[in-house]
Amino acid sequence: MKTIAQIINNLIPGAKENLTSAPPLTPEEYEQLRVNTINETPGNLKGYDCPICKNRGYVAEIRYDTVYCATCECFEIRGDLLRAEKSGLSDALENYTLEKYQTPQQWQREAKQTAIDFISSPHGWFCATGCVGSGKSHLCTAVAGTLLKSGLGVRYMLWRDAATRIKASVTRAEEYEALTRPLKTIKCLYIDDFFKGGINPADINLAFEIINARYNDKGLITIISSEKDLDELCGIDEAIGSRIYERSKGFYLKFTGNDKNWRLK
Repeated sequence: MKTIAQIINNLIPGAKENLTSAPPLTPEEYEQLRVNTINETPGNLKGYDCPICKNRGYVAEIRYDTVYCATCECFEIRGDLLRAEKSGLSDALENYTLEKYQTPQQWQREAKQTAIDFISSPHGWFCATGCVGSGKSHLCTAVAGTLLKSGLGVRYMLWRDAATRIKASVTRAEEYEALTRPLKTIKCLYIDDFFKGGINPADINLAFEIINARYNDKGLITIISSEKDLDELCGIDEAIGSRIYERSKGFYLKFTGNDKNWRLK
């Protein structure tokens, strides 16, 4: 039968020499040593560098006098990153960063500063509307990506694709609930190209359901990009537009005019 020193030496190379003259460990000390050893061991999970679990995916702790390995909170972040990858957003997260947002003109510098201010103290809603090529998706993606990498739960929703899928499930209650509930409750939701394409009553009902749920919970963060400005959104549905207007005060960007289409430069 192995001695305590032999067991610990298997866990921590070189520990044997330090234990030969040390007094025997109590069971509690031994369990704590096991916990410390596990938590100091790096893992090999990729995609996110977690300082808590060192990329193992779990954290050891003592529960009921024994060692217990609990799932690390980084699993939610890794799940969000995986969903971003599946949605096609992962490339955008690499390319659409604040560092890569060009600011040769004053309106661009002001827009970037608004994004920086929001990231520095994320609360409420961040909304960017206006013409194609103005950089609204770039800034919204940069905000979402920064919050995601800081550890905040972020869900990406490309409106036209997601809305089509959700509306198709409306007669299947459990599936519909499974698709819409995360959009109503995730800490940060990024709706990209909101109301792009044709808009029918089913789109408006779905949009109100999501927007209203998030409006009623002031602790949730919502990021919205849309080619339609707040006046147009209010014209489509005043209840939706007014809620976005109220929550995005101070962090609303409106890009209008042909000079704002940076793709034509």
